[in-house]
Amino acid sequence: MQAMVCDGPGRPLALRSLPRPQPAPGQVLLAVRACGVCRTDLHLVDGELPDPKVPVIPGHEIVGTVIGHGEGVDAPPLGTRVGVPWLGRTCGHCGYCMSDRENLCAEARFTGYQIDGGYAECAVADARYVFRLPAGYDDLHAAPLLCAGLIGYRAYAMAGDARTLGIYGFGAAAHLVAQIALAQGRIVYAFTRPGDAAAQAFAVRLGVQWAGGSDASPPTPVDAALIFAPAGALVPAALAATARGGSVICAGIHMSDIPAFPYRLLWGERVVRSVANLTRRDGEAFLALAATIPLSVHVEPYALSRANDALARLRAGEIEGAAVLTPGS
Repeated sequence: MQAMVCDGPGRPLALRSLPRPQPAPGQVLLAVRACGVCRTDLHLVDGELPDPKVPVIPGHEIVGTVIGHGEGVDAPPLGTRVGVPWLGRTCGHCGYCMSDRENLCAEARFTGYQIDGGYAECAVADARYVFRLPAGYDDLHAAPLLCAGLIGYRAYAMAGDARTLGIYGFGAAAHLVAQIALAQGRIVYAFTRPGDAAAQAFAVRLGVQWAGGSDASPPTPVDAALIFAPAGALVPAALAATARGGSVICAGIHMSDIPAFPYRLLWGERVVRSVANLTRRDGEAFLALAATIPLSVHVEPYALSRANDALARLRAGEIEGAAVLTPGS
């Protein structure tokens, strides 16, 4: 099979011919039909995530067809279209796993980071950690749901009943979360890189009530701020824009250091919290919701061999929505 392989941080991905993987007990073998390009993949390639598997095949927004079963597995049936998310495996018996918080399991392993992922024509996955996908989304448009959608949804759920949301970093996750919030009658403000008129125009086209740079003040304080950009400096900026009693939710797996800020920004029972991975319950809830809200998923398709181009455009902030690789094309 053909695969794009990461041989170590700071190196471009290399196109390789590799043997097709064989499913171990408890796994399914997939023919990969599409794989989203996530900012976490960029953090992996740029060496910002600790202790990756080396070499590793990136990619954790996988849409594939089940073409084989490992020992002890008979579901999903052969021919089923499924999605594979970031969370690839957990121990199943610790306190976190036993309380539906497997996202915090100390033995968790992650797709495209510690487990070979979907920048390839075939992949294996733990049968417990694959999801059936809503029929209303084709392969290209289903792929971003598997991380941008799932992690975005977990961050959104942490906002509770916040009426006014501020979203910092208007990329793949934000453009999906904004649509859910708007469909549920909330007010959404979009914060982009200062001067990024294209991203602001994109947000407005999706229906947000205001869009501006991350250095701007919103029309009114927000009840919750969701930060998808990996910039720690946005935390004090978001606190300054958040009403008393509100929350600032950091949704990325990696973020630069948060600078010191005056206590007055936190005072007033404001809360800063992080999102760590996802649970299977998140996946089931979000995909059920996506089946009822016709999300407009904006994608830029790329051939598998052009994965480096997609990552370069993502690094430069030039992707509108999400980039998606098409290994099976």
